[in-house]
Amino acid sequence: MSPPARSPAPQVPAAVRTMRVLRYLAAQPTPVPVDRIARAVGMPRSSAYHLLSAMVDEGFVVHVVDDHRYALGLAAFEVGVGYTRQESLARLARRPLAQLVDRLGESAHLAILHGRDVLYVVEERAPGRPPLVSDVGVRLPAHLTASGRAILAALPASQVRALHPDRASFVHRHGVGPTSLSALRALLVETRQRGYAAEDGEVTPGLASVAVAVPDATGHPAAGVAVTYDPATRSDVAHLADQVARTAARVGAALGARP
Repeated sequence: MSPPARSPAPQVPAAVRTMRVLRYLAAQPTPVPVDRIARAVGMPRSSAYHLLSAMVDEGFVVHVVDDHRYALGLAAFEVGVGYTRQESLARLARRPLAQLVDRLGESAHLAILHGRDVLYVVEERAPGRPPLVSDVGVRLPAHLTASGRAILAALPASQVRALHPDRASFVHRHGVGPTSLSALRALLVETRQRGYAAEDGEVTPGLASVAVAVPDATGHPAAGVAVTYDPATRSDVAHLADQVARTAARVGAALGARP
């Protein structure tokens, strides 16, 4: 018997139209008038005009007033640059992470800070190890993950405070982890003193992780490299952390970081 057909994902018409406008404008060599945009994305001219006005306000589209035409704006460029940066980082990190997995026999991943979350951009799974929640594209609260703590520990205190202004900003998965800025600060001080970040059961019960931040050419933490393991079967945490630190330094060197 064949499996039942999957239901199509629900669509948000305004969001779909916005993405179609961006995709259409990205393919044009010069600015285009609103009538052509409306025809291309299949919407009334008046609706296209209102949508374009909102996109102009947000910086994703610019209005060339003299020609009554529209083109991509700076915000769209910034999104493209962000994608390029993440893709470049993932490309640079993939081989060092694969070699880290080969040496340790544990799964490893690379994550970047995305607001108060970390976004996983590379995962290298070790043979025979269970699947992790930190798959590529997954976002998790930074203050609960080893990768996030490694990054936060390398940020100025003012930035950490801006990301976690109140108790409502501390999300929980399993009822453990810091619940206030003072508790998070204590964890970050410990992380800096120890030289690596750690979490035990705060992301997935029964599993623990260690992580080290990846510096870029300016010394800013561009990402975090982490290894996840079963603490019931491994006690060589210092060795794991040392190998993670070496890998983070290698990726950082590829980004232009100084030793």
